[in-house]
Amino acid sequence: MLFSMSTAQQNDNSPFSRFGIGDISDNNFNHTRQMSGLGASYIDGYHINIVNPASYSFLNSTAFDAGVFVKRTWLKDNLNTNKIWSGNLEYLSLAFPLRNPINEIYDGVRKNYKLGMSFTLMPHSIVSYNIAAIDSLSSTAPFTRNYVGTGGTYKFLWGNSYKYKNVSGGVNVGYLFGKLKYENKLIFDPGEFAYSDYYSTDYNVSGFLWNAGLIYTDILNKKAIIDNKTIPVKRISIGLNANSATNFSTTYNIDHRLVQQLLGGVFNVDTVFLQDSIKGKGRLPAEIGIGATFYSGEKFCLGFNYSASLWSEYFNEASREEKGSLKNASKISVGGYIRPDYKSFDNFFERVYYRYGAYYQTDPRVINGHQISTYGITFGFGMPFVFQRKVSHINLGLNIGTRGQGTPISEKFVKISLGVTFNDDEWFLKRKYN
Repeated sequence: MLFSMSTAQQNDNSPFSRFGIGDISDNNFNHTRQMSGLGASYIDGYHINIVNPASYSFLNSTAFDAGVFVKRTWLKDNLNTNKIWSGNLEYLSLAFPLRNPINEIYDGVRKNYKLGMSFTLMPHSIVSYNIAAIDSLSSTAPFTRNYVGTGGTYKFLWGNSYKYKNVSGGVNVGYLFGKLKYENKLIFDPGEFAYSDYYSTDYNVSGFLWNAGLIYTDILNKKAIIDNKTIPVKRISIGLNANSATNFSTTYNIDHRLVQQLLGGVFNVDTVFLQDSIKGKGRLPAEIGIGATFYSGEKFCLGFNYSASLWSEYFNEASREEKGSLKNASKISVGGYIRPDYKSFDNFFERVYYRYGAYYQTDPRVINGHQISTYGITFGFGMPFVFQRKVSHINLGLNIGTRGQGTPISEKFVKISLGVTFNDDEWFLKRKYN
């Protein structure tokens, strides 16, 4: 058998996206991805974290975040290695505190509660593969088996958060939509005058999503700060995020044809089965994440994160996968950052966030009885810059990893991500005039 692959579209490319609803996108934005994903507990006054919606009420400034990526992938089977470039837009997000912290300074009153809100548009899953294998039977000439998948799903999220003293809670609600197409082809050489077999299904997906979260944060060295206010504040944040299984609906089409190519470019087409607008339903898995992050002033951060998804409960009437064909998945990650001196005026590199992390995760898909796993390391730089007299950030990151070791197809990848966060602290600011 000869095995080959090519890029189906300029999104992330993976033969594993043939299963389920494709490769699930990471909800961590670039700054937390560079730390391998600390979304359950990470809080930041100037960056958005949609993994745990409780984080919105910790924002001190309006933030607009956009992310893109480019990826180099090496796909390998027992005979060949294929190199692929891919890239795309990853997310657009806007989040803001509903009460401007500057107003508290003007009024001389510090309140015990804060509010935050966000809007996000991003992919939920991506299907992108093109697999071809030359095969033969004892009674036939060689033929090509071709499997192609394109499309994906997207989500629009609206999030709200409320913080009272040291505890914050939040909820994201959203709408899931998209279209996926799968094609299976059995192609004979035209000179054989045999009927090639074309089978395709495509379906639209729609449904509602939600997730909720809690974050508790506290200062660990309160007594020392009272004695010496110049020492760094040592803080810990502990977070939990979760959602139940959510249902979605589909409208799918099935097209099965036999095609024979004759002399002179003439084709015989025999329709085996054709049906449009079939109604179906499905269920996405329940998920949970937990983590803790330690911060030492603005100089140092270290955290861990664990998440799990109950994919064994997934089903989709528009696909031919049965309930239970996927396995429960999990991910564990450790990461943080070092920032030498955020107050430095004469050395830009001392103000940069130097982020790092490592992770290991199991995938819900199973190949030849072997559950796919992924492991990798991450690095990144959070580089501050001034835009319209406001400090904003460029987040440049690198993810190096491998997936599918021990399966017929293994994947090694290097992913470069770029995110830009624009901050503005004048929203909801009460103007005062004498």
